[in-house]
Amino acid sequence: MTITLAEEITLLSLDDESGSVKQRQSVGWAVAGAILLELVLAERVLVSGKYLELVDTSPTGEALLDGRIGLMETWMRGRSKRRVTDWLTKDQARAIGAAVERLTVRGVVVEERRKALGVFPVRRYPEADGSVERAVRERLVSAVLKGAEPDGRTAGLIAVIHAAALHGPAFPGHPRKEIVARTAEIADGQWAAESIRGAIRDMRLAMAAITVATAAGAAASG
Repeated sequence: MTITLAEEITLLSLDDESGSVKQRQSVGWAVAGAILLELVLAERVLVSGKYLELVDTSPTGEALLDGRIGLMETWMRGRSKRRVTDWLTKDQARAIGAAVERLTVRGVVVEERRKALGVFPVRRYPEADGSVERAVRERLVSAVLKGAEPDGRTAGLIAVIHAAALHGPAFPGHPRKEIVARTAEIADGQWAAESIRGAIRDMRLAMAAITVATAAGAAASG
């Protein structure tokens, strides 16, 4: 089964037992970044420097991406370009929900509803088909731990994981220092056209800037 990069990141971040998302804030940035990358790869969005342009609004055939095209078109408000950081900031809070919805529709996860303490509604998404996540992890292990040359989509997935510092959920039980070094190498490698690598680089910088600003704001308020 072929799923989007955003869904792959979401799967890697779901706790196998509870069905809840680990490192939710970082995962939100990663999923939003992965959707944006997919739109770049599909030639619907152009990212250059700090800015993005919506260059084609025709459907891709993938519901997750097409939904974002519509939202982005409204968000652009007739402008030719807007900041990447502004879009990621807007989309990160809802991106996980959109990815989980697609995984549910595909039958990869199931939705479970219950009430915590008998009062507060809680939703969990345990896996219904573990083969999809296993296939994703096999690709990651092959490229990062075994030194295989990743294809473009796998390299893009690794680049977003590296940008959002999701090395733990993606490579549980492995030495972080080695993982970080290898994912950085792949993220900066010659795995795609310069425009795509430039988009990844700019999104990494954008996510890093947002993370620093968020942490600074939390420290100031504390």
